[in-house]
Amino acid sequence: MKLTKEFTTLEKSAVKLTVTIGKKDVEDTYKSTLAKYTKSAQIPGFRKGHVPANVLERKYGEALRADTMSELIDQSLGQVFDEETENRPLPYAQPVMDTMPAFDISKDLVYSVTYDVFPKVSVKDLNGVSYKEPQVTISDADIKDELKAMQERNALVVEKKDETVAKDDIVTINYFEIGEDGNKIEGTDREDFVFTVGTGENLFKIDDDIIGMKKGETKEITKKYKKDDPDADLAGQTKKISVTIKAVKVRDLPALDDDFAQDCNEKFKTLDDLKADIKRNMETAVTRRLKELKNNEILSQLVEKYKFDIPASMLDAELKGRWDMMAQQFQTTPEQLDKMIAASGQTKEAMLKEWTGDSEKMLKSRIIVDSLIRDRNISVTPEEVEAQYAVIAEQGGMSVEEVKKHYSDPRAKEYLVDDTKENKLFEQIYAEVKISKGEKKSFKELFENR
Repeated sequence: MKLTKEFTTLEKSAVKLTVTIGKKDVEDTYKSTLAKYTKSAQIPGFRKGHVPANVLERKYGEALRADTMSELIDQSLGQVFDEETENRPLPYAQPVMDTMPAFDISKDLVYSVTYDVFPKVSVKDLNGVSYKEPQVTISDADIKDELKAMQERNALVVEKKDETVAKDDIVTINYFEIGEDGNKIEGTDREDFVFTVGTGENLFKIDDDIIGMKKGETKEITKKYKKDDPDADLAGQTKKISVTIKAVKVRDLPALDDDFAQDCNEKFKTLDDLKADIKRNMETAVTRRLKELKNNEILSQLVEKYKFDIPASMLDAELKGRWDMMAQQFQTTPEQLDKMIAASGQTKEAMLKEWTGDSEKMLKSRIIVDSLIRDRNISVTPEEVEAQYAVIAEQGGMSVEEVKKHYSDPRAKEYLVDDTKENKLFEQIYAEVKISKGEKKSFKELFENR
């Protein structure tokens, strides 16, 4: 097909494509469409396949023109996108026609469509990009805390002998909110609610208020919340809550000895073996976290340095993906999640708007990484993939063969290759940006506010 094409750059990484199809192709396609109609049309008074063309045009002229134009547009777009490498449409949305063109068999057919394209960004240099890397030391106290957590995970929960609530006890309570008239507010009651005293993992934060209560005791608690309370539903409020203690239990912690280590995993012979494994896992976690923080900060600076827009269809697809993932986490459908959110007094639209900033930043970071990998021609050799298998095996306490089995699926293998390319890219970037020592942080501080 003989055609000409013209691209006009629009905002938000969109383009306008104007296509002009020569009148000979318009005429030939019209005749071809007319011939198809002639073969299949059935009109009273004429045998099938013998209806005169002028009769068909009088009876089906509008349909003939519409079919011809549809075929011309489909064929020409297919030809343009087969030839085009830079201005191909994104898969998230179809090209949209501005206005339906007029069809005239004796003239060129001219039409325009708009669509989103992959954003173009060229990271020419890394000047001005810097990062202060936190200095983290794993202390004996950190290992002790992890051992305590393992103790608690392996503890037996038993009834407390004196049945008096204290910090760190596991309590079961019934509660309801009391209104200004002194009566229960319907719909606020909760039975058999279980939490650990001191964690604050309860709606009204009544941990300190129930300390000293006994099993079977009921108490009316009045709580005044500060105006800057993190919970917006409680901030500045005064609540009256009736609480009944149903059960008081404690954790019977196992002794920290060699037997405990062997119970955790048969590969450990002594408690020192377990401690060494804990430290090794912590060191791996620190390395990963420091890398994550460093990469995120570098990309954040590059996003600020190299401005570009995210196409609307790409952002919409990302937000939809996040919504669908949230529905999966709640084990429901996206439609049901919409209803659940509405019932809680929020709206899907408000939540998507709240997510937009982070989603745009994430997409821009991803695009910059892809652009740098492409511009720097970063590739991965089979030997480098083998080396990555060994690293994963060591970090995960597995054999290399187990790792290879996991990545035997082509998609999983592709993910590993992409991840290895990205690691190579960042190793280059670290050598080009200014990285200095940052403030000292504890293991806990490093993982706060994730």
